[in-house]
Amino acid sequence: MSESLPAARRMLRAPEQLAALIAWTAAAEPALCMTLINHTLLGLGSMTHLAPDHAPLEKKFETLESARAKCSYLITEVGRSNSHLAVRTRAVFEPETRDFVLTTPDAEAAKFSGTAAHGIPRVGVVLARLIVAEEDCGVFPFVVDLTDGSGPLPGVKMTAPVELGALPLDYTLIRFDGVRLPWEHWLCDDATLGPNGLFHDPLGSPDRRLQRTLCVGQGLWGTLPAAAAALARQAGVLAVRYARGRRTQGRLAPGTPLLRYRSQQHAVLGAMADAFALTCAASRALGLWSGSLIGAADSGPADGGDTMAFAPWSAVNRPLSAYKAHSIREAARVIDLCQRHCGFAGLLDTNRLAAYRGFLQAFDPAGGDNQLIYYDVGRALADEALPSADTGPLPPAPDPQWWPAVLSRHTHRLSHRLRTRRDALATAGPHARDSFEVWNPLLDEAAELGTAYAARLAADDVIRSLTTVTDAETLAVLEPLAALHGVLAARRQAGSLLAAGTLVPTDLDELPHLTDRLCDAILPHLPQLEDAFALPSDIVRAPLGAENYIEALAQNLNWKNGAPS
Repeated sequence: MSESLPAARRMLRAPEQLAALIAWTAAAEPALCMTLINHTLLGLGSMTHLAPDHAPLEKKFETLESARAKCSYLITEVGRSNSHLAVRTRAVFEPETRDFVLTTPDAEAAKFSGTAAHGIPRVGVVLARLIVAEEDCGVFPFVVDLTDGSGPLPGVKMTAPVELGALPLDYTLIRFDGVRLPWEHWLCDDATLGPNGLFHDPLGSPDRRLQRTLCVGQGLWGTLPAAAAALARQAGVLAVRYARGRRTQGRLAPGTPLLRYRSQQHAVLGAMADAFALTCAASRALGLWSGSLIGAADSGPADGGDTMAFAPWSAVNRPLSAYKAHSIREAARVIDLCQRHCGFAGLLDTNRLAAYRGFLQAFDPAGGDNQLIYYDVGRALADEALPSADTGPLPPAPDPQWWPAVLSRHTHRLSHRLRTRRDALATAGPHARDSFEVWNPLLDEAAELGTAYAARLAADDVIRSLTTVTDAETLAVLEPLAALHGVLAARRQAGSLLAAGTLVPTDLDELPHLTDRLCDAILPHLPQLEDAFALPSDIVRAPLGAENYIEALAQNLNWKNGAPS
């Protein structure tokens, strides 16, 4: 695979190509996609963006870009939650030799990543706390040779592979015992360490340095939504084709295809609608990351706009981290729905949905924990003075504009409610507004607000995408799809919408009827949607998408004939 790809440094400057590669790889082989992300986006991405000069690392770049060695990104420490905020692995600078000594202080600080040695050298980009003259200088990435062809190198302790069936990779725990690192393996960015041992960081604080060190996450957040959207689209196509070809023997209508049932339509056409919305969000997320690479004026809010509390991710880039969390959670929900509505066939490994779900579940905590992102986004929004809520009438459902307008109102109401409750807790006792005693009772509400903010970004992206469509026939297909996404989302979130006063019960009364109307509008266009959404069969290789599923499944299995009696 590596021989047919451009060098990683070139791909990192071509976001659209990289996002397409990640999306297709996720659909073809999710475990390979995780390896690609670790190797290219996080490992080589750190080296590309944070090495002040590539020349001293050129041989390392060549080795990794040619896949003669694999790269892993080692950030998580297994013993404590939120370890990203308090990295304990130490890289101690030794002024006499001008190198660094990498040490794991105890078992709790062991790193966890896909790094098992299987005959190919492994290189790690390890996040460690730089110590100079016993002073903590913040967290930086260091390039570390972990293994050669025969196993761990001196000073590297590595467990046997830890099994993880949902996404089978060679995960291990790793500890370091006095590993010496040459000067050029410190990815110092714009920090300096003079001959006299004087350290200077122009960013001015450990928190700002951590945000900068983690800037590589923006590439992940900018491209991972494309993979999530591709998996959701493919799952929707597989579920639609299965439902069309599967005949039920239920007594109400024996021999009727599953797709005739309204409940099945709501599920599988809803999956297509949600996949369309995820595709719109993925396009915007990729645009934000692309803009940040070239310093575009419309690349979104400045990085580091939020303070760090529960995790660093929102502080690195609020909208991109929110896109990551929303895309992963929504795509996982879509695939879970498709699995359930395909019955036993949805659970079979050969039909790919289980692997897709495992990939997405792995990224719920990986690449920035989704729940922590929502906590921090909600907490930050409670501090912001939002414009006055629009108290005017909402666009009529099922107008595609209805759902974005609902979410705009909902986000405002949740923000006002959270701010009011936070201030009440802060004034009821000797607590600062950002103390644990204040926020601990409000975590669920902060996550609810963060979730609504991310959903609103995606809903706005759907409308933004529709405005670019000039062909009337295409618009006739996409508008009911966009409206169905909003109507079904409102039905799922009815409790939150009613509790906040965003909608009233009568607003929800017509949604089931509207759902049926929108499904009727979409059904005639299913062939067009399938053609647009489906990846080539030689990429996906799932019998579930075949015209005759049972025949395709049979051809995919090994049969054994019993001996004659």
